[in-house]
Amino acid sequence: MRQSSTLVDPTAENLSAERHRLKPPAALDGLTVALLDISKPRGDIFLDRIEEKLGAKGLSTKRYRKPTVSKKAPNEIFDHIVDECDIVVEALAD
Repeated sequence: MRQSSTLVDPTAENLSAERHRLKPPAALDGLTVALLDISKPRGDIFLDRIEEKLGAKGLSTKRYRKPTVSKKAPNEIFDHIVDECDIVVEALAD
């Protein structure tokens, strides 16, 4: 006899959202890059290197960090990124 299983979506979305991918910018000149640390181990080290590389090219960056890896970032962080930046790099490193 087979047991049935139920998969639970941890994001608590009742309906999956369809998101269209935006076309990347042709160049980064004059844009501000958000560097989002999701609080995974060593993510900050990855973003330090990215920030160093972007800075060497004269690009502006702003750093953001989720309080914990296990939860969605607070809306305030997303609001700041949308208001202050043009493109995002998210650290997923361990």
